Amino acid sequence: MSEPPGVAAWRNTAAEAAVATGDGDALELVELFFFAYRDFVGDADRLLENYGFGRAHHRVLHFVNRRPGLTIAALLDILRITKQSLNRVLKQLLEAGFVEARAGVVDRRQRLLYPTPKGATLARDLAALQSARFRNVMDELPPAARGAASKFLFAMIDSGERERVRAHLACAKAAGGAT
Repeated sequence: MSEPPGVAAWRNTAAEAAVATGDGDALELVELFFFAYRDFVGDADRLLENYGFGRAHHRVLHFVNRRPGLTIAALLDILRITKQSLNRVLKQLLEAGFVEARAGVVDRRQRLLYPTPKGATLARDLAALQSARFRNVMDELPPAARGAASKFLFAMIDSGERERVRAHLACAKAAGGAT
């Protein structure tokens, strides 16, 4: 497959700029991150294909399973997607019986999302695939590097979002959502 016109020149210019500015190490990390992400999600993608689902379905199912009773507004906030994008994916998960929406106890207009038993099973299967990858990698690292890996990933989150992510993790842990 040939490249579109100008791509090779752009690539050479970008590589030269990275080397000239001393960003070669950062550029290499960017590429490693792309490859790691490709393989990390690839495990789950193969399982999701069996259901006709994709990565968006996975993300919704993951967070609904981790935090049963999550509001749609909270899910939109976590995923940072449009309501239109969520509605398409959520409709498919609801119709296929992987997620259910219940009226809120205090505000009946509010829709709270829960995994069905079938949804919880799929979420656990997906998490098991990805957790196994992390466990295998962590087993290869010296103990001191394991904590550094978590710190690195946390530092990749925008600084203004870190407290919200910390709060989410605490809620997920307290809710006893499946991993």
